[in-house]
Amino acid sequence: MRIVFAGTPETALPSLDALVASRHEVAAVVTRPDAPSGRGRKLVPSPVAERARELGIEVLTPAKPSDPEFMDRLREIDPACAPIVAYGALIRREALDIPEYGWINLHFSALPAWRGAAPVQRSIMGGDEVTGACVFSLVEALDAGPVLGTITERIRDDDTSGTLLDRLAHQGAHLLRDVLDHIEDGDIGAVPQQEEGISYADKLTVEDAHVRWDLPSFAVDRQIRGCTPAPGAWTMAGEQRLKLGPVTTTVEDTLAPGELAVGKREVRVGTATTDVLLGEVQPHGKKLMAAADWGRGAQLAPGLVLA
Repeated sequence: MRIVFAGTPETALPSLDALVASRHEVAAVVTRPDAPSGRGRKLVPSPVAERARELGIEVLTPAKPSDPEFMDRLREIDPACAPIVAYGALIRREALDIPEYGWINLHFSALPAWRGAAPVQRSIMGGDEVTGACVFSLVEALDAGPVLGTITERIRDDDTSGTLLDRLAHQGAHLLRDVLDHIEDGDIGAVPQQEEGISYADKLTVEDAHVRWDLPSFAVDRQIRGCTPAPGAWTMAGEQRLKLGPVTTTVEDTLAPGELAVGKREVRVGTATTDVLLGEVQPHGKKLMAAADWGRGAQLAPGLVLA
């Protein structure tokens, strides 16, 4: 089956690789235009664009998927189906109707839970024990199309959004390939999503990553893990902004919320319940370091409270 693949970040690469190795023909990829990156703000191609060019696959980078030139080229290619993974732009009805079997989207949650841009981050921050990945038929509504296949995955106690997304990206790639196989074989049916259990996963903002020390320790732990590696959990130590890695919860309640205690081998912070131990910290403009190393050299004022 001839397909056109749409995706942009590294998260989409396992799916692209799986489809290239499958029985289907990847005739082209659609990805976001080159974007500025680094201190020099030099324009660089997306990870999907780079991989496709390495593989000798045509790369389409419309500013918008509704651009007439892109639409004309899509009609010329005439794909039977268009799988999409983290592409980053809305596909309008005119484009949705071109492939015979439409566009199918790999989404990293067990729909209808966590529709939207940040399902993995929100599932960790929300305290879910299980998440998953779904392939569904794309419609002109946010992640609302009928589901063609689902897998589930347990959220581990030490998962960050980065580690969990990596597992789901690889497992979801196999799911996406299998769904395409069944579409071509004609032995799969789409199941409408339930109206109950719908939740939304808005994109995380910098303020979402500002650690709330007035929350219970388990919620602080989830917030930080959900924001790791991006956008990166942070707090203020006086006038100094600190980026924080995952913490370790304890059973001791010795400090007030945000209160900092620096020991020889640990840095402890109070929450609304029990204390947590900082793992790695990154002061502004410096490298990531162990919290104990930072605490020994930071010359912190006595009684400092993180905010």
